[in-house]
Amino acid sequence: MPILQYACKNCGKSFEELVKTHNDKVVCPECGSPAERTYCGQMFSATGKPAKKCSGNCKTCGGCR
Repeated sequence: MPILQYACKNCGKSFEELVKTHNDKVVCPECGSPAERTYCGQMFSATGKPAKKCSGNCKTCGGCR
């Protein structure tokens, strides 16, 4: 279960959430509005090595190499 970063468009709060899958719907703990996943920070591939051009957004990626 990954811990992912989210941001609320309604109130601007940034927070981390423990989710079962990357597709889980997450709401803001501050105002209860739907939150969107943010993609920041360093990403690592499945091998544990830093990914050179990874945004962290797996939906737009062809996979870790």
